[in-house]
Amino acid sequence: MAQKPQNPNISEILSRHVTGAGVAPAATAGYVGASVFGVGLAGSLPEGDVTTETLFDLASVSKPVVACALLRLVSRGELKLSTPLGALLPEARGTSSDRVPLELFLAHRAGLDAHRSLFAPLFAGRALDRRRALSVAADARRIDCASDAPPDGFPPLYSDLGYLLIGAVIEQVTGSPLDEVVEREVGKPLGLGLGSARQLRRARPHFAHEVAPTEVVRARGGCVRGIVHDENAWALSGHAASGHAGLFGTVHDVLGFGWALLEALAGRSAWLSQPALWTLVKPRPGGTLRAGFDGKSEGASSAGARSSPETFGHLGFTGTSLWCDPRAGAATVLLTNRAHPTRDNPRIRAARPLIHDALFDAAKAVLPGPPNP
Repeated sequence: MAQKPQNPNISEILSRHVTGAGVAPAATAGYVGASVFGVGLAGSLPEGDVTTETLFDLASVSKPVVACALLRLVSRGELKLSTPLGALLPEARGTSSDRVPLELFLAHRAGLDAHRSLFAPLFAGRALDRRRALSVAADARRIDCASDAPPDGFPPLYSDLGYLLIGAVIEQVTGSPLDEVVEREVGKPLGLGLGSARQLRRARPHFAHEVAPTEVVRARGGCVRGIVHDENAWALSGHAASGHAGLFGTVHDVLGFGWALLEALAGRSAWLSQPALWTLVKPRPGGTLRAGFDGKSEGASSAGARSSPETFGHLGFTGTSLWCDPRAGAATVLLTNRAHPTRDNPRIRAARPLIHDALFDAAKAVLPGPPNP
């Protein structure tokens, strides 16, 4: 990627539509294409202005990173997407998910509920039994999905639980913590600084002052900063990472990941083959949810109106988003801490499409055209 200085137009857009509109106190955004790279900044941290080195809790933008790490293992034959969950994860044996193949969890078609408060014992002052929590997640089958899973899975429903289980499978198969696997399979090969809180504490001496705060939660001791915001990830993985959340990164890190995805999809990557990535990003029946990614919905989309129908990406609850447009040959990223000081702030919904439109416009203004197929 050919880097260029901060784009004042992007910074002005962030100041107007994010920090100035009460969406979040801190934001970074950027775009990347074959020969272009631009970022913008707005807002501040308690210690000073936001910079390109400011880290954000990526929340569910962790999911596509974990999915790619899993596909790297699959590509080397270390496991198969057709393998039933219970054959790989002891905690899933005897649950309703025992015979469901991994691919359906990746694609949000395993019939699971969207969420369960697995962290509840900690908030009640009791110890958490991680193995029991994983079993509860695997048994959280929706009432309307009581039968054996059909080949294409049940009707899609976005589920953190499925990815929490995927993360546990990766740890079981590799014998390594998930954040170490992600670093080995994604971070290091791509030269990215993505990582869990515990990894970044080791790598960055000033981590505590470089990460944007998220929510103020009395039960967690006040302001959550430098600790994953997602309660289930915090309860089950602490300062490490879970399959659905737990990674932190800068705007450069997430743009680098987005560009790596576009290069792989175009068949120009030694990191991940085109067929392997296509397994994740290909459209699937019943909705826009893919495997590790979401597609662009018709009508109003958080990806905006400027990107093509082939656009894929992911959102994060803390106010993050990544969208990749293969037709334009460009990826766009928005990172905010919209959950600070409270998650009860829906203004990000209006801001996302406006900002991604502006980012795609900025990228297309200097791109020579889409890459050759």
